[in-house]
Amino acid sequence: MRKSAILALNSIKHLIRYIPALLVLLALPMLVHGQAREAVLNKADTMDKYLPETKLAERVTIRSIVVTGNKVTRRAILLREISVHEGDTLTLDSISLLLNQNKLRLVNLSLFNDIDMKIVRITRTQVDWQISVKERWYILPSFSFELADRNFNVWYSQQHHDLSRANIGLTLSDNNFRGNLENLSATVQVGYTRKLGLSYDIPYINKKQTSGLGFVISIARSRQTYYATDSNKLQYVNGSNNTDILQQVEAGISYIYRPGYAVRHIFTLTYKDYTIGDTIARLNPDYFTNGSTHTRLLDLQYRFEINEVDNWNYPLYGFKLVGYAVSRIGFEGIRFQNFLNVETGVFHSPLPGWYFSAIFRGRLVVPEQQPYYFRGGLGTTTDYVRGYEYYVIDGSQYGLLRLDLKRELFNRTYKGIPIQYLTSIPLRIYPKIFADAGFIKSGAPGANSFLDNRLLYSIGVGLDVVTLYDFKIRLELAYNHLGRNGLYLHTNSE
Repeated sequence: MRKSAILALNSIKHLIRYIPALLVLLALPMLVHGQAREAVLNKADTMDKYLPETKLAERVTIRSIVVTGNKVTRRAILLREISVHEGDTLTLDSISLLLNQNKLRLVNLSLFNDIDMKIVRITRTQVDWQISVKERWYILPSFSFELADRNFNVWYSQQHHDLSRANIGLTLSDNNFRGNLENLSATVQVGYTRKLGLSYDIPYINKKQTSGLGFVISIARSRQTYYATDSNKLQYVNGSNNTDILQQVEAGISYIYRPGYAVRHIFTLTYKDYTIGDTIARLNPDYFTNGSTHTRLLDLQYRFEINEVDNWNYPLYGFKLVGYAVSRIGFEGIRFQNFLNVETGVFHSPLPGWYFSAIFRGRLVVPEQQPYYFRGGLGTTTDYVRGYEYYVIDGSQYGLLRLDLKRELFNRTYKGIPIQYLTSIPLRIYPKIFADAGFIKSGAPGANSFLDNRLLYSIGVGLDVVTLYDFKIRLELAYNHLGRNGLYLHTNSE
């Protein structure tokens, strides 16, 4: 019986190696037929609505593209996203698909509460493409309440819902600065971690709208932080006499190249300067290298994205691939580190109202042995096997697979609200079943981990709620291989 279990485990491990190739094969039909399915699932407008009694093979020319409702957003920003241009010649049977496709493209800008897109026939061979939008509230003096812990369940159960472990912040941001999709943001945060931050993202700096720049600078200080992992639990320590025990200073610049709608290349250079208290270095000399209390480094990152999903905030069909390679050059507290992270996802609708997704995430690090602070692993904000939210598993190399099957239970938009930037409230609800599997390779000494170097898996049921301003809630009941179950709450993406 034991030999059979070992053989089964080895077979599963071998299967995981082929997951990326399998995902690519699953994605190929989506790349070819994804947009056609998109039109069907969204009940695409028929040509009879716009151009009755016409032959589908007939061709028309777009005389002009008319944009209304964009009081702040510049017209060029909208035209950059859509796939049609003034002067284009189209067949009539393609227009219904293009209307739905381009509406979704504008949805992904996250600039508008409502978007209406239609065509109006001017002559037998000419049409006008009309876009009507209702803008969101872009200047957001928003208050934030964030937990210092990795997720709600850890804060509520393990930290006894201690409100002193919360961060309260005020962020003044303009998500559409100058109407150019630029993001200018300043943050002041108090509580568990005190923070000051300033960022400015410029998506387009050239006439072709293919290049952009980003800038960020921040300083954060904490009176408590974790210094080690023991038995897959984080160990915390406080600064003496209520002093700061961790300080983080970062400044970075990014160059963004976006040659097309779905593809982006991002090059980022960041200088990082971290200081810890003597207590941390004494409790864990491996926190930085050689028991150091200070680390300084340059972080060089290249990020590549292909995002062919329908909705970037909550995808239901399409394909995405995100990979980034990082080289860290240390001046103090770390020598060097190279790592590669990959995420790929396939989203499919096998039947109307039913949605299946497969997401794979993986990481490789060279050299494998790193200081504790830079080690990483499973159990972070996004990289965890569902059902293991209470555990942290240190390690440099890991793979994670998530499978979901969900059903659209409710999809409605409440309109007619007499508030300028809140004219409608969308509400979508998706019950689901899911299964996760993950494996992490760890050689960290003295961690007493019982979850590394073994297959982790779980199954469960859940409920996703998606509403205004891209806000989402995931409520999931998971059962893991340890025979333990739990109800978990998340507000991030899968």
